[in-house]
Amino acid sequence: MSEPVTFDIEAVDWSKQDGLVPAVVQDARTLRVLMVGWMDRDALAHTLATRQATFFSRTRGRRWTKGETSGHVLDVVDIRLDCDADTLLVLAHPHGPTCHLERTSCFPDAPGDFLAQLDALIEQREAQRPEGSYTTKLFDAGVRRIAQKVGEEGVETALAGVVQDDEALLGESADLLYHLTVLLRARGLSLADAVDVLRARHAPAA
Repeated sequence: MSEPVTFDIEAVDWSKQDGLVPAVVQDARTLRVLMVGWMDRDALAHTLATRQATFFSRTRGRRWTKGETSGHVLDVVDIRLDCDADTLLVLAHPHGPTCHLERTSCFPDAPGDFLAQLDALIEQREAQRPEGSYTTKLFDAGVRRIAQKVGEEGVETALAGVVQDDEALLGESADLLYHLTVLLRARGLSLADAVDVLRARHAPAA
């Protein structure tokens, strides 16, 4: 079993809504809001211990774990408490659709980080290697070929920036971002790792 999530249950103000607090679940990778549920002390303790998002059903009057019947569990990576100590933000990795309507999110139009979604899709392509996929072809060709494509796309992007219109520049930029994401994955890295480097560089000085 994975290590439990570290969180202070006693920091939550359980007095405001008869021992219940709303829990907003967010995809830890794309930051898309997936669902909202309710937790009592027992559901939160179970979530922390198992790392599987668990809630309290007000209609059924019992604890339930997301995915206990569908298998579409939410693997919790972190939990944050709001400024009033009466609402939880649950960061999780979803396994399958979160919504009972087989949608990714219970909020169909909830915004998210598309580059993170693309990175996740490329990671899936690397693992599954579906036939006919251009991404599969790149991975099969190896790191050197992928790196060559990044170089080609970089040159084409630079040239578009100098001698072509905005549409061409945006198209070449999109190609560059895609191939760079594939290259990072081929090296066991992700776009998030590169963003972490940027974040560290721009962190305010102590």
